[in-house]
Amino acid sequence: MSDRVRERSRTVIVTGASAGIGRAIARRFARAGDRIGLIARDAAALNAVQDELKSLGVEVALAPADVADPDAVFAATEGLERQLGPVDVWVNDAMETVFSPFAEMTPAEYRRVTEVTYLGFVHGTMAALRSMRPRRRGCIIQIGSALAYRGIPLQSAYCGAKHAIRGFTDSLRTELINERSKVRITMVDLPAVNTPQFDWARVHMRHTPRPMGQPIEPEVVADAVFRAAHGSWREYWLGLPTMMLIVGNTVLPGLLDRYLAKNAISGQQTKAVAGPDRRDNLDRPITSLHRTRGSFSAEASLRAPMVPAELARIGVVAAGALFFFALGAALRAWRRGR
Repeated sequence: MSDRVRERSRTVIVTGASAGIGRAIARRFARAGDRIGLIARDAAALNAVQDELKSLGVEVALAPADVADPDAVFAATEGLERQLGPVDVWVNDAMETVFSPFAEMTPAEYRRVTEVTYLGFVHGTMAALRSMRPRRRGCIIQIGSALAYRGIPLQSAYCGAKHAIRGFTDSLRTELINERSKVRITMVDLPAVNTPQFDWARVHMRHTPRPMGQPIEPEVVADAVFRAAHGSWREYWLGLPTMMLIVGNTVLPGLLDRYLAKNAISGQQTKAVAGPDRRDNLDRPITSLHRTRGSFSAEASLRAPMVPAELARIGVVAAGALFFFALGAALRAWRRGR
């Protein structure tokens, strides 16, 4: 890569980069010519991603690390920056989940999901800010979820972690604004996505897990994250299901409680029995299952609208005001006609 091209490209670090959304995001930024730093537990899987991205003619470096270990994340970041330069864009994506009724989960399982899915974002954000704050520039992107607003059955640990990420991110953003820092932190909230998590997540239920509703492909998320890195909004909602779930929970949370209680348990299970020989990645990775897409491509969508959350909220308020204005006008007309 020439010095001139290298100056125009950015250093982008992605956690959870060995599979699924993280892998798709790394490839999307690589297609734009950026330098890519890869962080995940599985060194063999990262090597495969590195080879894939190098074929696009970009600089790629990897640093195997468990995001639950802050010292490992900090050391990985320092190594990547020595090879690629100071980080310009950091994407927190690493996650784990357990599909299980809460009563059947162990404290150790809950702790592990929380340490990876929530504290992994905290550790990654700390590492990014160590580089960005002194330079007063950079962009941190948190991969969020509609489940950061609305918990669903069978994923209480994951939902709790995503709620925590949103609260932590909002708090940090206010501190950066107070500092007049140009470091930007944004969150992209997702619907169900067709990733390998459904093939390797630990389960305590009779059948194997599946996405709730129609999923989107990881590449759709990658395009959204790429756009968010160039945007200026504090939060983005991706996909109509995300918008409907968040707004529905705001307006009628009790009704949504009952709907999810009735539909979301069966809606997250296939008809295939989860056998005793099923492997999971909670404590150690499964290299053979690392890929970008999961097992539900036949029903997954290759497109989804993305809107800034603030604009979506304003739109909902405006639509509600228009509805009640129209209702009031209709009632007045009815009374005059009596």
